[in-house]
Amino acid sequence: MVTPATKKATPVARKSASTTRSATTAKAKATPKPVSTARRTTAAAKPAAKPATKPAKKVKVVRDSFSMPQDDYALIAKLKERLLASGLQVKKSALLRAGLQLLDKSSALQLKRVISGLTPIKTGRPKKH
Repeated sequence: MVTPATKKATPVARKSASTTRSATTAKAKATPKPVSTARRTTAAAKPAAKPATKPAKKVKVVRDSFSMPQDDYALIAKLKERLLASGLQVKKSALLRAGLQLLDKSSALQLKRVISGLTPIKTGRPKKH
């Protein structure tokens, strides 16, 4: 017994090779191609070709405010000018961070001397007028 599906398949098989190719390309254009695994392996191979250095992690930046006497604040400007004269332009935050690094490397006795030599200030925000 011949079914309608076999009738349709029989004429397609008898078409010439050029007609079959055009029908195949039309089907290929109509249906999206799946992503091949060859692309995935190529993409995975590219990072291996780069140098083995890992990118540095992003450092989380913390924003803070603090109070200091005007003399100490003027000292920041003086140090910035000294660095600028030597050919290095820095921001206040970089200068303060460098000072923290130096304090971290000092001994406990040196740190205690520096801290005890500071003039005490009131903590907190100034009152609004």
